[in-house]
Amino acid sequence: MYSNPKWPKIISNAVDEAEKALFGQLPALQEIAQKNHEKVLNAFQEERVATYHLQGTTGYGLGDSGREVLDRVVARILGAEAALVRGQFVSGTHAIASALFGVLRPGDHVLSVSGTPYDTLEEVIGLRGEGQGSLRDFGVFHDTVPLDSHGKLQYALISEKITTRTRMLLVQRSRGYAWRDALMISQLKELVDFVRKHFPQLIIFVDNCYGELVETQEPGDIGIDLMAGSLIKNLGGSLAPTGGYVAGRSDLVELSAQRLTAPGVGGYMGATLEWQRLFYQGLFFSPLTVSESIKGAVFSAAFWRALGFEVHPQPETVRTDLIQAVKLGSREKMIAFCQGLQKGSPIDSHVLPIPSGMPGYEDEIIMAGGTFIQGSTSEFSADGPLREPYVVYQQGGISCTYIQMGNILAALNLWQQGLLS
Repeated sequence: MYSNPKWPKIISNAVDEAEKALFGQLPALQEIAQKNHEKVLNAFQEERVATYHLQGTTGYGLGDSGREVLDRVVARILGAEAALVRGQFVSGTHAIASALFGVLRPGDHVLSVSGTPYDTLEEVIGLRGEGQGSLRDFGVFHDTVPLDSHGKLQYALISEKITTRTRMLLVQRSRGYAWRDALMISQLKELVDFVRKHFPQLIIFVDNCYGELVETQEPGDIGIDLMAGSLIKNLGGSLAPTGGYVAGRSDLVELSAQRLTAPGVGGYMGATLEWQRLFYQGLFFSPLTVSESIKGAVFSAAFWRALGFEVHPQPETVRTDLIQAVKLGSREKMIAFCQGLQKGSPIDSHVLPIPSGMPGYEDEIIMAGGTFIQGSTSEFSADGPLREPYVVYQQGGISCTYIQMGNILAALNLWQQGLLS
C-alpha cells in the first residue's frame, strides 16, 4: 500500500508491520478462496442456472423456477438437503427466529451451548423484554452453557443441562459482540459427533452469520441439522439488497418456511421482484468478497496490534468468521474510531456516527459504514455496543484496500484527537 509522508511515524510503522503480516497469510487465504470459488461455480453449473432464472416474479410468486433453483444452489454450497433463500427475511435475526419458531413447540427446551446468544436474539428467546411474543411467551424454555476460558465447548456441562424436554442445541458460530474465539468447523464437527453418540434425538442449530465461505467446509457438510444467516453478509456478495436464508434438513427447512409464510403455503410462494438477479450475482461474487474481507481483517488485526491495542483474533489466527475485534478501552476512543473509519466510506463520508439506541439491542450502539445497502456488513462496517471494555467489531469489506484505508483514517482520527500515543 502507498505510504503518505504526512502520516505520523507511529501509523506509518503500523502500516508496514500490518502489510508484512498480511503477506505471510496470503498463500493460505488464496487456497481457501480458490476452493470456494470452485464450489460456488460448480453449484451454479450443476443446477443449470439459466438466464430466465434471473427474472423476478410478482404477486404470489407461484411457479418461480428461479427461486426454486436458487434454493438448490445455496443448499449445495452449504452442504444441506434444502435451503430457503428469501428477500422476505428482513435480517439474519428474522431468518433465525423463523427457524426457531417454526421448529420448536410449547414445552420444548433449547440449550445455547456457546454462551449467551447474540444481542438481537435475546428478545427472540425471551432473555429480556416483556410481552413481545418471544419463545418464552410461547412456553419454550432456554438455558445457556458458556464456553470455557479457552473458548471451547464444555461437553460435561452440556450433558448436565440436557433434559427429557431438550429439543435443540443452539450454537453461535461467530463471536458476535463477544471477546471470544469463533467456532471452527472442526469444533462443530466434534459437537455433531458427541450429540449423535449420546443424544441422537436432538436438533443442532447453527447461527451461521459471518461464517459462510470463510473455511472450505460448511455446517451442512459435517452434519449440522439446521442453520440460518443473512444475505447482506457473506453470501450476498455485497449485491443482495435484502434477505436471508435457512438451510439444513428438508423437513426442518419446510417448518421454517411455514413460519415465514403460513401453514400450507411454506416455500411455494413468495415473489422475487427485482432482486432475483442480484441474489444470484451476489452469491457468485461471495467467495471473492469474503476472501477480501478476511485479508482486510488480517491487516486490521496486525495494524491495531502494532498501535498498542488488544485485538481478537490475532493476525496469525486461522479464521472461521469475518469479524475483527479491537479493544479500544474508552468511550471516546470508540467514537473517534468509528467517526474516522466513516470518512473512508463511499456513501455518507461526511456524516459523523454517534451512539444511539437500535431495535433489538439493550445498549447504545455506534455504527460506521457508509454502505450502498443499508446495514450491509458485507460492504464494510465497524460497530459495537457502548459498554466496557469498549470493543469495536469490524465486519466485511468489498476489497482489502478499502478496509486498509478505513483503518488508517480511524487511526488518524484518534491521533488528531490526542487519543493515540
